[in-house]
Amino acid sequence: MKKIEAIIRKSKFPAVKEALLQVDVNFFSYWDVTGLGNEKEGHVYRGVSYSTSDIQRRHITIVVNDDFEQITINALLKSAATGEVGDGKIFVSDISEVYRIRTGEKGGETLKKKSK
Repeated sequence: MKKIEAIIRKSKFPAVKEALLQVDVNFFSYWDVTGLGNEKEGHVYRGVSYSTSDIQRRHITIVVNDDFEQITINALLKSAATGEVGDGKIFVSDISEVYRIRTGEKGGETLKKKSK
């Protein structure tokens, strides 16, 4: 199993969310974050331009079975890209075990949607 974390532009979140749902990634967590990076956002206030090093982004965390790793990464790469500096990063790490709290089940099956 893999944990995929992506830091993306907030403006690209709707497209990323739709792309993930289309490849059957039905569960992920996200939150707003502030970071520092190579991109410097510029702001104009009453005709005066100033820049800030604080960059607003959205952090997404997804845990998938190994066979969904590349599918998920491809969906993120296609939907989050603008081609400009500051599009974000994707981090992939190994997950040793997953448990479903409700039933106590463990393993990759806990990541799959169960039909009723």
